[in-house]
Amino acid sequence: MKPKKHLSFTSLRQALSKCFNKIKDHRQVNKIKHSVHDVLMSGFACMHFQDPSLLQFQKRLENIRHANNLKTLFDVKTIPEVTQMREVIDHISPEAFRPFFNEYFFQLQRGKYLEQFQIFPNLYLAPMDGTQFFCSDSVSCDKCLTAKKGSANKEKEDGAYEEDDVEINFSHKVLQIAIMHPNMKQVIPLMPEEISNKDGGTKQDCEMNAAKRLIPKVRQDHPQLGIIFGGDDLFSRQPIIQDVLSVNAHYIFVAKPTSHKYLYEWLDAYPCLHSKTVVDAEGTQHIYKWMENVPLHGGLDSISTNYFFYQMIKIDENGKAKSTYKNSWVTDLEVTEDNVETMVKAGRCKWKIENECFNTLKNQGYCIEHNYGHGEKNLSINFYLLTLMAFAFHQVFELTDKLYKECRRHFGSKRHLWETIRSYMRTFIFDTWEFLLSFTLHPENYNPDRPMKSLE
Repeated sequence: MKPKKHLSFTSLRQALSKCFNKIKDHRQVNKIKHSVHDVLMSGFACMHFQDPSLLQFQKRLENIRHANNLKTLFDVKTIPEVTQMREVIDHISPEAFRPFFNEYFFQLQRGKYLEQFQIFPNLYLAPMDGTQFFCSDSVSCDKCLTAKKGSANKEKEDGAYEEDDVEINFSHKVLQIAIMHPNMKQVIPLMPEEISNKDGGTKQDCEMNAAKRLIPKVRQDHPQLGIIFGGDDLFSRQPIIQDVLSVNAHYIFVAKPTSHKYLYEWLDAYPCLHSKTVVDAEGTQHIYKWMENVPLHGGLDSISTNYFFYQMIKIDENGKAKSTYKNSWVTDLEVTEDNVETMVKAGRCKWKIENECFNTLKNQGYCIEHNYGHGEKNLSINFYLLTLMAFAFHQVFELTDKLYKECRRHFGSKRHLWETIRSYMRTFIFDTWEFLLSFTLHPENYNPDRPMKSLE
């Protein structure tokens, strides 16, 4: 049941160790008690085992069994206290983690596991979307995004009114991107782009600006990859589209009538759009429309794009037709009768980055919105990235590791699986990840002669 060697837990952990070992240490040499590698790997282990509390994870490490598992499985030689961990991680640039995201992606390519993600021959769908992972009314740093929560008017003694202090909300966000396919449950996260205010800047950062930074970085990381950038209506603007085309990539972006009035006026004036209707076995109508070379806007410099539309009409129990979904997109790819259904599936796939990625990270044990620490520089974003790397590990296991997949089926939920694993780690020492999974799946088969020993 072993996965391919270069995609095993040990191989991925070694790739992560290589990344961590290359990170420059900002501390004075004579004051270093715990290496950057050990600090980061200890933090990663907490995220890998989906522990909801950094402090409780640290306290459990006082148990020699748990501490030794950190050493045998993650090659951690010395274990830092929580305060030390946060201080070191706070000073590390988020960009230092980019090599790991590229390396694990390359290993998936090498193993031919990415081929099943091709939405069209040699083309991969990569939707991007923003998400918030930290929010507070009081804790903040210079990089925090700020938003006014509202204001109130107080009556003064003379009967006039003055505006009360406006409450400010502080937050951290990223623009996340991932490779995905409509028929695949797994998603392959790439290095995200932080949405944050810059030192000395007065203008708030936003998803649009983050996208303009992210697009060339993705191309630099994956120079030969056939990419279709996906996203919501926010990105279907000429500057973003031109950025995509300038890096020799493609796009499928939502285009709403409210924000693309000229485009829709042009379509309304056109005699007839290409169309196709499919009725499935349940009587549901799937209506497709499309048109080539449509002006994106009314300006003289407008680029031409291809437009396609989809509507789902269901027949209710009373025999009445009801529209249950409709949306429209723009793309540089050719839309035809043969591929329009796949194009719509690709356009609708954006929900997967919200459901399979963000929802999983927030609600299925990863505790992505849990405040492991805010810090003064990069602590918050770095904990997000450590969590995302743990998520990437698990996505690889779901694609490649038969033993892990059998554990997932046996326990039903991820949360139950990780609770069980954490409980066994407090009791036994495991020499390998594979034996830990094997024992978790069949503890009744425990053999004391195997490379795992009870400390009772």
